Amino acid sequence: MPRVPVHTLDDAPEQTRPTLETLSKKMGTLLNIHGEMAHSPVVLATYAAMQEAIAAHGTFDGKTREAIALAVGAADNCDYCQSAHTLGGKAAGLDADTMLAARAGRPTGDDRLDALLAVVREATLDVGAVQDSTWKQAQAAGWSDQELTEAFAHIGANLYTNYFNHYVGTELDVPQAPAA
Repeated sequence: MPRVPVHTLDDAPEQTRPTLETLSKKMGTLLNIHGEMAHSPVVLATYAAMQEAIAAHGTFDGKTREAIALAVGAADNCDYCQSAHTLGGKAAGLDADTMLAARAGRPTGDDRLDALLAVVREATLDVGAVQDSTWKQAQAAGWSDQELTEAFAHIGANLYTNYFNHYVGTELDVPQAPAA
C-alpha cells in the first residue's frame, strides 16, 4: 500500500502539472512514481532535472542506460524500477536474456557491458565504493574515464527513483519483471 496517493494530472499541485504532462506524454501514461513525486514540487523537479541532464549531456546509448538501470534496480531490490526498466530495455532493443543477466549479475554475452555493470553494481552495493580491480577491468574493457565518471550520474538517478519507491511504497502499474 503506497504511503502517499498517486496524483492525476487533474488533481496534482499546479506547480507540478507541466512536468507531469511532459512525463505522461513521454511515457504514454502517467506512472504511479511520477504521480507520487508530484506531492512535492522539489522531488519531481529534481527527478526531471536529472533525466534532462542525462539526456542533454550523456553519451551512453539506450541499451547501456537501461542495462545500468536494471543492474542498480536489482542491487537495490526495487521491483518497480526493475519492472519499468524491463519495459524500457525492451524498447531500447535489449533482449530478455541480457536484461535478466544484467539484473542477476551474470554475464550478458557482452564483456564490455559486463565490465561496466560490475562497476555500477559494486558502487550501488557498497555506497559508492568500487574496488580498483573492478575499475581497472572496466578500463581494460574499453570504458574511458569520461564514461566511467558518467556512469555515476546514471547510478545516482536510479538510486533516486529506487529509494523514492521504497520510501513511499510505490505500487506497480507496469507489468511485473520476470524473476531474475
